Amino acid sequence: MKILILTMFILIMVISCKPKTNNEIHSNLLTIDTHIDIPIKLVRDSTYNLEKENSLLGSRSQTDFPRMDKGGLDAAFFIVWTAQGNRDSLGNKKANEKAHNILETIKARINPASLFAELAFSTNDILRIYNSNKHPILIGMENGYPIGNDISQIEHFYKLGIRYLTLCHTKDNDICDSSTDESEDEGLTNFGIDVVKELNRLGIIIDVSHISDSSFYQVIKYSKAPVIATHSNVRSLCNHPRNMTGDMIKLLAKNGGIIDINFVDEYLKTPKPNKEKDSLITNLKSKFDEPNLSDDKKAILYKEWDIIQNKFSDDMATLSDVVDHIDYVVKLVGIDHVGIGSDFDGGGKVKDIKDVSEISNITTELLKRGYSENDIKKIWSGNFMRVFKEVENIANK
Repeated sequence: MKILILTMFILIMVISCKPKTNNEIHSNLLTIDTHIDIPIKLVRDSTYNLEKENSLLGSRSQTDFPRMDKGGLDAAFFIVWTAQGNRDSLGNKKANEKAHNILETIKARINPASLFAELAFSTNDILRIYNSNKHPILIGMENGYPIGNDISQIEHFYKLGIRYLTLCHTKDNDICDSSTDESEDEGLTNFGIDVVKELNRLGIIIDVSHISDSSFYQVIKYSKAPVIATHSNVRSLCNHPRNMTGDMIKLLAKNGGIIDINFVDEYLKTPKPNKEKDSLITNLKSKFDEPNLSDDKKAILYKEWDIIQNKFSDDMATLSDVVDHIDYVVKLVGIDHVGIGSDFDGGGKVKDIKDVSEISNITTELLKRGYSENDIKKIWSGNFMRVFKEVENIANK
């Protein structure tokens, strides 16, 4: 009898000490992607169904709930994106109307999908929805253009569910200068300083992706709350003005914030010289270089962009490149200041992570490089949840 009990004890110990598989580790994590542009697809295509699995080739989309389940992605920010147009009353009005339309579209697709997902507006919501085995979906606004120069619009959009604001996009606006605009870089405007303070007051996370270096330094100066680069990369590894320098990342960490690495090829590695590809991209950009592109023209632009990228797919960045950027941040400022912001459906795509169904490959690569389960938990959600909670706390003081 004693021998039997001892044998059973040993078996229990062996089973309990059995190392977890990569899939087990990933499935036990709360995973959050801070930037997914699937609303672009939802607005363009009223028939697109988030509740069924769509093929990447057939739908030219990267996100739906079944594929999120396959990849083990729990929560995501769906983005209200507006391209920068004319900075006048008419342009502001059109951008504001478009932002409302995208917001309404997101809610119209998420609310009926109650078996799969639920809109989240706080850290408590994220945990509650996650614990009910559904996907928490949050809403971020990329580009402050819809606000125009009306500070009251920030609270208006907060009440509609916006929980982070990317201050600008690829062009300057009334809030700040963009990292990729050719105009003189002066950073935040006076109105932009007020915007930063209002975002802090309300509890909206400030996103510093896309903004110029000068704008970034001024945001750090004026923000009382930690800020996030929701979909940015490291300039030392890929010399693009859209990426962050080591000094900027150090200040971001000192502020308590995080940089969430994205999967856009041209922000991950400096492309090899390719005259044919460069010429095609230049021609494409000039072809569509106009403010307030119609949805039909945008659809053509995205299709032609995909054709170019697929033609030269051998030069695409890889999963390894993505984790190289994570490694760099961790070595520079520690494990507490990095996360994931894929930019799926907005240009984010690398070899081995073609859509959200393959996003667990990040965990596999991190484990291969020696990251602990606790480290990976911080990267996938712990760091973001800490920042979001602090933003909420500052707003409630």
